[in-house]
Amino acid sequence: MKIVIKNLGALKQAEFSLGDMTIICGRNNTGKTYATYALFGFLTYWRECLPINVSERMIDQLLTDGTVQVDITEYSKNAPSILDSGCVAYAKRLPVIFAAPAERFKESQFIVTVNADDAHPSHKYERRMRAPNAELFSIIKAEASNELLVTLLVENAKTRIPRDIIKRTICEALKDIVFGHLFPTPFIASAERTGAAIFRKDLNFARNRLLEEMTHTDKDVNPLELLFKVYQDYALPVKINVDFTRQLEALAKKKSFVAIQYPEVLNDFVDIIGGEYTVTRNDELYYVPKGKHIKLTMDESSSAVRSLLDIGFYLRHMAKPGDLLIVDEPELNLHPENQRRVARLFARLVNIGVKVFITTHSDYIIKELNTLIMLSHDKPHLKRIAQEEGYKPEELISSDRIRVYIAEEALIRLEGGQRRTRCQTLRPADIDPERGVEASSFDVTIETMNRIQEEIVWGME
Repeated sequence: MKIVIKNLGALKQAEFSLGDMTIICGRNNTGKTYATYALFGFLTYWRECLPINVSERMIDQLLTDGTVQVDITEYSKNAPSILDSGCVAYAKRLPVIFAAPAERFKESQFIVTVNADDAHPSHKYERRMRAPNAELFSIIKAEASNELLVTLLVENAKTRIPRDIIKRTICEALKDIVFGHLFPTPFIASAERTGAAIFRKDLNFARNRLLEEMTHTDKDVNPLELLFKVYQDYALPVKINVDFTRQLEALAKKKSFVAIQYPEVLNDFVDIIGGEYTVTRNDELYYVPKGKHIKLTMDESSSAVRSLLDIGFYLRHMAKPGDLLIVDEPELNLHPENQRRVARLFARLVNIGVKVFITTHSDYIIKELNTLIMLSHDKPHLKRIAQEEGYKPEELISSDRIRVYIAEEALIRLEGGQRRTRCQTLRPADIDPERGVEASSFDVTIETMNRIQEEIVWGME
């Protein structure tokens, strides 16, 4: 999947493709977060934006005969144009995604293209719509079929199912069948996650007070409008993080595929934070340091514990194969050694089927990934080094699974332009299969510091 961005924040024109691990690095205010938030917004709202429709004739046939077959082939054939129209619709949502004035996005574009070979229907699909006391209708696609079979499971005369619900449900099924395998389910840990962890209770109280005020307000006032004013000044990823921290008690009752199939990954995470998170029955969140009989609130815990809260709960309770874990600046508040461990954790996640997307300023994370790339080759001395230094085979990763982009100014040819223009973009970084990622923006800074220190030490000679 390739994403093209135009006139979005600092980015004049840029493109990037998603790999199993995707990294954007660069200086501050160069567009990294704009690209990240726009991607997250699209993966969150693509179903609402794609213009797939079914005819009223099909709904009539279903209600009359009790069954109808929908040909999926025409939707697959038109997938590129459907996706183009969906991207135009999504671009109009960007002010909501960023909680910013629409004026800033009037020329913004967000374009998604997929390989023609990938634009095929998923192998099989089944969904059943239920009412409290009965199943209403089923939607089924068999393994090798190009037909979607919709069947009423109750007599229409006895249970009136609104046409718009039937139509919307069939359209959602078609979107999932044609596009669902192309777009991973995203989870994001924004750079504001540390604050959300501290103030989760205050955010609950603020909402509860607002709900109480609704009961006393004028009946002509829209209560939903009042409710959403609580979050209207925050970008979508921040809202998602806030809502996530407010649901930790309910989430704690679930187990992810990581917890069930790969508990050793969670053990590695426990080593990184030096303990575990726990949620009590009365919705109190604590951090329990490893080997100690104390419970610390988020206020009492370190900033590193707070910054990894979202990721920890996601891994233990929510993660599913094929997901996209998006982390804005994973190095937040982490010691360099823990930044190295987080890099190894991300590589481990990729190897068990979770895609990873990060923005980073951390030279430690990039260099540790380079080590994992270099150690991934089948050579005797590399196996010896990996064993001596404590690297596990499941942490190693090949270079072809990683894509890295540098947010910087560069000379590019804008669409329709004859000459190249210097503007803010994303430049693909070179990744050597033997030595890893070339992150020049970090290297220049480190080399400058080394040069200055050498002059200080040896300048008198």
